[in-house]
Amino acid sequence: MNPPSWSEMLRVFGRIGLLSFGGPAAQIGVMHRELVDQRPWLSEQQFLNALGFCMLLPGPEAMQLATYAGWRLRGTGGGLLAGVLFVLPGALVIAGLTLLYARYGALPQTEALLLGVKATVIVIVIEALLRLMRKGLTGPDMAAVAALSFTAIFLFAVPFPLLILSAALFGALRAGRGAPARVPERLPAGTFRPGVIVFWAGLWLLPLPLLALGGQTLLFDLSAFFAKLAVVTFGGAYAVLAYMAQEVVGARGWLDPLQMVDALGLAETTPGPLILVTQFVGMLTGYASGGIGLSLAAGALTLWMTFVPCFLWIFAGAPFVEHLQTRPRLKSALSAITAAVVGVILNLSVWFALHVVFARVSQQTFGPVSLPVPDATSLRPDAVMLIALAALLLLVWHRGPLLTLPIMALAGWGLSLL
Repeated sequence: MNPPSWSEMLRVFGRIGLLSFGGPAAQIGVMHRELVDQRPWLSEQQFLNALGFCMLLPGPEAMQLATYAGWRLRGTGGGLLAGVLFVLPGALVIAGLTLLYARYGALPQTEALLLGVKATVIVIVIEALLRLMRKGLTGPDMAAVAALSFTAIFLFAVPFPLLILSAALFGALRAGRGAPARVPERLPAGTFRPGVIVFWAGLWLLPLPLLALGGQTLLFDLSAFFAKLAVVTFGGAYAVLAYMAQEVVGARGWLDPLQMVDALGLAETTPGPLILVTQFVGMLTGYASGGIGLSLAAGALTLWMTFVPCFLWIFAGAPFVEHLQTRPRLKSALSAITAAVVGVILNLSVWFALHVVFARVSQQTFGPVSLPVPDATSLRPDAVMLIALAALLLLVWHRGPLLTLPIMALAGWGLSLL
C-alpha cells in the first residue's frame, strides 16, 4: 500500500483529535474505526500489536497509539503530526477553561455548577475502578497486590513510583519459567537507534537547565515534577491523578483537594487524553503565582514535559513492537502494575469522596499511619444527593460523561437555588 498523502494524514488525524472524547477506550475505538475499518492503513494485527506495546509504556496510551500509527504510515514526520493533532484541540480548550476557572471559579454560581461536576467525577472514577477490577484482578495474587497497594498509599502514604516499581518486580518474578514463544534470535539490523534516544531525551529535558540558569524556580519545579510524572505514570489518567493529588496537594501545596477534583471534571469535558489534567494543574499553579502570563508559560511547559517523552518512547521503541509481544516477564510485570493501580484508584475514590461530601477533612497521624478524618458536622447533604443522581445516570442508566456532566452541573446550580 502506498503511504497516504500529508493532506489525508492531516484530515484523518485531525478528525481523530477532534472526536477523541470519553477516555482511552472511546479514543482507541475512534482510531480503530478510522485507521482499520474505514481505510486499510493498518491491519487488525498491526493495530493490536501497537496497542499492546503502548499499554506497556508510561503515559497516555491512546496518544501514543496515534503517534505509532502516524510513524508507521509516514515515519517520524507522520508520528509528530498524529501525536500533536491528538493533543492540540483538548490543550486549547483546557487552556481557555483553566483561565476562566481561575478568574470565576470562586463565584457562588460557579461553585454550585462545579459541585455537580465534582459529584460526577467521583462516580466516573468509581466506574473506571470497577472496569479496571474486572480487567486486572485475574486471581488471588493480583487481588492481594491491589489490597496491599491501597493499604500502603491510604494508610502509610507510600509514594506512587515505589508502588509501581514493587508491583513490576513482583510481576516479573512470578512470570512463568518457560521460554517465550517465537522469540527472534536477534533483532533486525538497525533496530536499536541510540541517536534517536539521545535526541528526544535531550529535547525533552532541555527546559530544565534553561529554567535553572534563568532563576525560574516555580517553572523549574513544575517542569521537574511533570518530567518525573511522565516516567512513572503507568495505569492511565486516574493513576496519574492519584500521584498528583499525593504530591501537588499533600506535599507541595500548589492546589487544594477540590481544585484537583475540578481538574479531572474539566478534562473529562474536552477532547484529547485525560492526562491533560496535568495542564490544568500547571496553569492554575502558575496563575496563582504570577497571573495569566506565568499561567500560560506553566501550561506550555507542562504539556512539553508530559507529551514529548511520548515521542521518545514511540520513536525509540516502535521497531521492537513485534519482539516485545513475546516477552512473558514484561506482560506479567504489566499485569501486576495494573493490579496495583486498582488499589491506587480506590484510594483516589475515597479521597475525592471525603473532600466533596464533607466540608472539613483533617489529616490525623497515629505513629506511622496517616488518615484523612472528616468532621461529621460538616456533612453536605447536597453533595450526597448529587452523587446519588450521578450514580443513577452513569451506573444504572449508562449515560456517558459528556451527557452526564452538563446535566449534573445544572442539577448543582438548581439545588443551590433551593
